[in-house]
Amino acid sequence: MSRITLAKTAGFCFGVNRAVNMVYQLLREGKRPVTLGPIIHNPQLVEELSARGVRILEAPEDARPGETVVLRSHGVEQAVTDLLEEQGIPYADATCPFVAKLHRIVREQTAAGRTVVIAGDREHPEVIGIKGHSAPPGRVFVVADAQELQNLTQILTEKEKTELVLVAQTTYHTNFWIKCCNCAKKHYTNPIFFDTICSATSERQSEAAAMAAENDFMLVIGGRHSSNTRKLGQVCAQSCDTLVIETRDELSGVALGRYDRIGITAGASTPAHIIKEVLNTMDEILKNDENEDFATLLEQSLESEKIYNGKRVTGIVTSVAPNEVHVDIGAKQAGIIPAEELTDDPNVKIEDLVKKGDELSLCVVKVNDQEGIVTLSKKRADALAGFETLKKAFEGGEVVDGVITDVVRGGVLCYTCNVKIFIPASQCSDSRVEDLSTLVKKPVRLKIIEVNEQRARAKGSVRAVLSAERKERQNQFWEEVEIGKVYRGEVKSLTSYGAFVDLGGIDGMIHITELSWAKLKHPSEVVNPGDVVEVYVKDFDREKKRISLGYKKSEDNPWVKFQEQFQVDDVADVKIVSFTAYGAFAEIIPGIDGLIHISQIANRHVDKIADVLTVGQEVQAKIIEIDADKKRVSLSMRALLSEEEQKKDRELLEEYQSSQEEASDEE
Repeated sequence: MSRITLAKTAGFCFGVNRAVNMVYQLLREGKRPVTLGPIIHNPQLVEELSARGVRILEAPEDARPGETVVLRSHGVEQAVTDLLEEQGIPYADATCPFVAKLHRIVREQTAAGRTVVIAGDREHPEVIGIKGHSAPPGRVFVVADAQELQNLTQILTEKEKTELVLVAQTTYHTNFWIKCCNCAKKHYTNPIFFDTICSATSERQSEAAAMAAENDFMLVIGGRHSSNTRKLGQVCAQSCDTLVIETRDELSGVALGRYDRIGITAGASTPAHIIKEVLNTMDEILKNDENEDFATLLEQSLESEKIYNGKRVTGIVTSVAPNEVHVDIGAKQAGIIPAEELTDDPNVKIEDLVKKGDELSLCVVKVNDQEGIVTLSKKRADALAGFETLKKAFEGGEVVDGVITDVVRGGVLCYTCNVKIFIPASQCSDSRVEDLSTLVKKPVRLKIIEVNEQRARAKGSVRAVLSAERKERQNQFWEEVEIGKVYRGEVKSLTSYGAFVDLGGIDGMIHITELSWAKLKHPSEVVNPGDVVEVYVKDFDREKKRISLGYKKSEDNPWVKFQEQFQVDDVADVKIVSFTAYGAFAEIIPGIDGLIHISQIANRHVDKIADVLTVGQEVQAKIIEIDADKKRVSLSMRALLSEEEQKKDRELLEEYQSSQEEASDEE
């Protein structure tokens, strides 16, 4: 017999329970409560209260003398409570505390002049009420999703874009909220976020997602007009077959026995007695299925032409309508494919997908013998065929292409071969991904690493593909590498002693001394992470998988330039760059410094170099020695001073000799 699990969070949330109890308490006190709109999105409970005289008002002024208006948990606009108080109409406020908090946030933020954006359903009474608490000069907008939030940039002023406040309807989809937040960070300046999704809603959705991942079938109980219930259905449908019902009567004809594990959850507006009725009915259905005699089962197995839920059939298209396709499946019943069972794209026209005479592989969704109709699904048939493809890919270790569609608990969902498969967070990449939402809508290549045939589910790994490709590139690299070979790579990281470069699956290191001919304090003076550089192999060790790279070019070697430009006895214009106890270093050309020994600074004894020279001073010096092996240059200022004095001595001697000759001539 199938195993049934009921969600811990199923049924009334705190806010709804408080509102319903408030109505019952007023009845017990002998008062005449009326509700402004249905107290909850559950027609059965609303009918029960109606039978006890609880009317539903369209507007507060419709209240009759002696009646007490109950404001439901969704809350109302400020104008409504103002009207009730002005006209002296008694009322009881059952607004959920989470919603009341939203009212306060919107009121305060708009009063401060900020623009508030509500992520939610603009037609939902809760959102209408929240919007009604805005105060000038700020404005309020409602967006359904991240795309509408991005489109809003076209109508907001520049000032409004920098003072944006983002809140969410308390029952808003958690994944949609994450996408809206990411969009706001990207398109707005310093947005302010208030995560106002009700914790009970978030917990309910998280539990539903976890249960859907562990069960073959999920049953969601709740009113069809309930936003909370609809979102639960959407969450569960991402992982397994899901059915949303309001009452036990809708279980008729559902083949529960074909599922091994069944999970049940319920919306926040679903009374406990309805959940109990559904559970009892399911128990009866499953017991009847289990007690079915062998002869009946044998007879059914022999009826190969019998149409039943889940059967795969082939249909020929007989006509195409705007919202459905009619097919002939060779049975007495008429086959119909609703638009939502043909494609997930709401923008595509059915007539563009199929035409009369097309042969389609289909799956039976529902059989209605009374009306003679069989509801069929092409999507489910495609998914079943796709799963067979995935099984073969798993067995053969083949790589398949897919697109990331959603972020779920513990990973992402990827659409491939008409099937959504689960990729754990650890398998999404060969490196850690901090924000999985950045992967949504991105194409990926993956391997199937696990297949569950009973539940028709599979797990995939992008990491396995990337790791295999990386290993292949590494093997190819080590086969072809040689000293001197030039590569282009991306700088991945820096350390104090060098830069690591990705050569395409292989990391090599440029030592800091190989980055520049000049002396560096840190590699960031030359390169930064993300830079694409051209390097050459200086050395490598295949066993240790180490590669030493060179970056600086020999033609840029300042020593070569110096030797081409200068030789011993040349006079150069130099700049003093530093002092030592034994002399001063002076830059001859960029990258080449020469030493002026303290004895070569002046013709006299120098006690303190700073008394004669200053850092940054430009002077002339004579090159008196070049040591090519040690790459050292010796300079002398004194040599130039001695030459100057010798010149003066020669001039004095010449003047003396000239004067002696003139005196001799006079005699």
